[in-house]
Amino acid sequence: MNAVIIEDEIVAAQALQTLIGEVSSDIQIMAVLQSIDESVEWFQTCPPPDLVFMDIHLADGSAFTIFEKTRISCPIIFTTAYDEYALKAFGVNSIDYLLKPINKKDLAKAIDKYRNFPFQPTYNTDWINKLLASIKQNTVSYKSYFLVPEKDKLIPLSIHEIACIFIDAKMLKAITIHNRIYYLDLVLDDWMRQLDPKLFFRANRQYIIAHKSVKDISLWFGGKLSVNLNVPDHERIVVSKARAGEFKKWLAG
Repeated sequence: MNAVIIEDEIVAAQALQTLIGEVSSDIQIMAVLQSIDESVEWFQTCPPPDLVFMDIHLADGSAFTIFEKTRISCPIIFTTAYDEYALKAFGVNSIDYLLKPINKKDLAKAIDKYRNFPFQPTYNTDWINKLLASIKQNTVSYKSYFLVPEKDKLIPLSIHEIACIFIDAKMLKAITIHNRIYYLDLVLDDWMRQLDPKLFFRANRQYIIAHKSVKDISLWFGGKLSVNLNVPDHERIVVSKARAGEFKKWLAG
């Protein structure tokens, strides 16, 4: 079976290629493509693969642009760090996807789904068209304010005031750009779903950080990143090697 990987982060592409080899030895990677233009040119000039692994967010734009410029007639397994509206569309249209960082178990399930799926060459085009239409019809609304407790009151906290949200001693807290701390309800995952991913990044299992609060980043051992915030006396936040490229892209965007 021949497959193509469309992924703009070299480390992520290499990691995925390694995982594919561990999960299914009969899958041969024909090409690793890093951009929309490179992908369009490849599909216009090369024989189609049996399967494509495609990152949704590429450095030069949304991967869905590829389908507007060329025809891809094989099944797609999408990969994404976090994209709420796209995940909803996937659910509606039954297209499989993998959340980054990709693990072997999820990858194996996606490949098994592909092998067992009664795929027809014309079906994928309809599939993609339905997905694109669904995405165009869906707009995402994220929270601008949250009600947070302060003594015996609830006060509105603007997202623009939040420097980071983090877990400390099993308690969820928000620290503001003015170094004030508020105790929160819900869990970190619930908060991330309500925040604009352009403004906030899930750095690790303990931290969500605001773009405007990042002072600088330091290169750490093992390809990790250490993030320093514009908050006095706040500890450094470590971003794993697997998410370092994604974080740098988010910060530069």
